[in-house]
Amino acid sequence: MGKSFIKLFVVVALFLKKPSFSEKLGFSLSQFVVATFAVLLTCSVSGAAERTYVDLGAPSLQKIPIAIPLFPTTPDSAKLSGKLSDFCSDSLDFTGYFRIIDRGAFLEDYREMDNTGGRTNFRNWTVVGAELLITGGVRSGNDQIEMELRLFDTLKGSLLVGKKYTGRLTDHPRMIHRFCSEVIYHLTGTRGVFDSKIAFISNGSGNKEVYLCDFDGQHPKRFTRNHAITLFPAWSSDGKWLAYTSYKRGRPHIYIEHRREKHGFVIDKKGINITPAWLPGQFKLAATLSHEGNQNIYLLTGKGRQIKKLTTSWGIDTSPTWSPDGRRMAFVSNRAGTPQIYVKRIDSGRVERLTFQGKYNTQPNWSPKGNKIAYSARMNGRHQICTIGFDGKGPVQLTSRSGDNESPSWSPDGSMIVFGSTRGGPSRMYVMTAYGTDQRRLLALPGEQTNPAWSPAGVDN
Repeated sequence: MGKSFIKLFVVVALFLKKPSFSEKLGFSLSQFVVATFAVLLTCSVSGAAERTYVDLGAPSLQKIPIAIPLFPTTPDSAKLSGKLSDFCSDSLDFTGYFRIIDRGAFLEDYREMDNTGGRTNFRNWTVVGAELLITGGVRSGNDQIEMELRLFDTLKGSLLVGKKYTGRLTDHPRMIHRFCSEVIYHLTGTRGVFDSKIAFISNGSGNKEVYLCDFDGQHPKRFTRNHAITLFPAWSSDGKWLAYTSYKRGRPHIYIEHRREKHGFVIDKKGINITPAWLPGQFKLAATLSHEGNQNIYLLTGKGRQIKKLTTSWGIDTSPTWSPDGRRMAFVSNRAGTPQIYVKRIDSGRVERLTFQGKYNTQPNWSPKGNKIAYSARMNGRHQICTIGFDGKGPVQLTSRSGDNESPSWSPDGSMIVFGSTRGGPSRMYVMTAYGTDQRRLLALPGEQTNPAWSPAGVDN
């Protein structure tokens, strides 16, 4: 209830001590006390009934045990049962929020289960440790599929999420991902990563080109065919545009390309044009240019027209990244002698140094939640991924393995970080939770993969 409520209670009680005042209101001090106690009791009971499934503010996450049995199907779609339930398990496991319970421990036969939960013996699921249960039913035929999926709280025996999907048979991955988004939204208040993609650089073709893949590394596809060095992919906040630097004309220019229609613009000012970073919610971007001498950061329109100069250092300023509200910009500068991360307030122009530990801190990337910045720090001759509060609190080291760990990029919900690592030899893409846990490799492609950039939400095809 808080101090303000207590103060209000005292003031009202003092007034009610006066008979004339209580007569006007129509109730006495004793009645007021009883009513207040009832309110407090109701609030405490309802608060106790609420359950926090995923505490995103906790210093570490406790994984939720979840059971996902095979989904019963019609005889003509029996082959889909394992495929769909496994796909659902793998998708939720990817988030790092869940501990998937082995199906060998289940006490119920999935073929005899009631998908509605009406006749489900939840005791059979809590006994094997499951706090959450997902059930499903699938029908398919004539290239069509119908899917009903439900999420239950086994401890309460209650339905949390229920959805029905219909479409073409080939749409089943999207249906599963939409349901997973609903699950994550109910448990965390965010939609998760299931409708996002990752842009990255790969040299498997013989040149460094931009590739795109799903959030989990599936379905990699080449995006550029520049036959030259290409670097620094960056997504616009609506996911429709990609900006990147390419040397296909000899010098580093920034190319701004529509993801679907493949038309766009070129920033080709004298000198270098690198490290584009889109301003949230606008068709504008910051970039490092040297056409006036030193490498400084400029604000440009999406068509490449210069709006204003954002930094004016004598040294090198580069690698801009925006806060979610666009009011601050973090960047790298060697103005103090070594590369460090600074933050500029766009309204006042004030610049403050953010990192002080270590002599080489680069590649900042601002969390979509706004509270942290991930970056690469050189420690004992190796680069490691760290995070630091935008107010300077921290830092926290997330990686510690051999090899270099670089180029961190946050997922659209701020729950995960993708990065490049040479821990296994050539540079590959890895992903981890925002706490540094569950680090694993994303995909296997020829050559090396670097410079990953996670898209905003809503980019699912």
